[in-house]
Parts: sequence; structure tokens; C-alpha cells
Amino acid sequence: MRAFLARLLLNTIALWVTSQLYSGVNFAAGSGLLDYLVAGLIFGLANALVRPVLLLLTLPINLLTLGLFTLVVNALILLLVAQATALEVVGFAGAFWGALILSLVSYVLNALFE
Repeated sequence: MRAFLARLLLNTIALWVTSQLYSGVNFAAGSGLLDYLVAGLIFGLANALVRPVLLLLTLPINLLTLGLFTLVVNALILLLVAQATALEVVGFAGAFWGALILSLVSYVLNALFE
């Protein structure tokens, strides 16, 4: 349970930091802490359940691009989270760059706290 809460908080903080750093990803006006936590929860669930399926289905193209297609999969996950939460993403390009920044922020947060 402790690990779940830690992961939820790290996802939430990473989404918030990304929304502060990049204007293509932001939360709807009037979003509160609960909206951020729900977005972090949905993001964690999407990464745990949907992302592995997408990576498996796109394995041939991922191999051809030497793993760079994973960035597209990450953008699709971010768009999926935006559809289900108060997170707003400006188009696919916004999702692509937002997912790249989110990955870097998550990496730094994981390195600091784990």
C-alpha cells in the first residue's frame, strides 16, 4: 500500500511539473488537488495496463525504429489520460513533447525518491 501511494504521488507530481514546464499540457482552470490525484491515478493505471499491450502490438515497428516508436506510444497514453481527466493536451504534437518532458521529470523524481 505504501508503494502504491508513493507511486501515485510521484505520478501526480510529475504531471503537475510537466504542466508547469510545458504549455502544451495543462490542467483545466479550477482544477484542485483531487483532479491532480485522479490524473496521477489514471496515468499510473494506463502505464500499468494499457502501455504494455500497446508496446506488444507495436513491437515490429518499435524494432524497426530502434525503440523510438515508444515515444509515440507514450504520447498516446498521455492523450488517453487527457480524455479521462481534467488534463488538457494540445494536439498530438503537444502530447508527444509533453510525454517526453513527463518521462524526463518522472526519471528525475524516481532517482530522487527511490
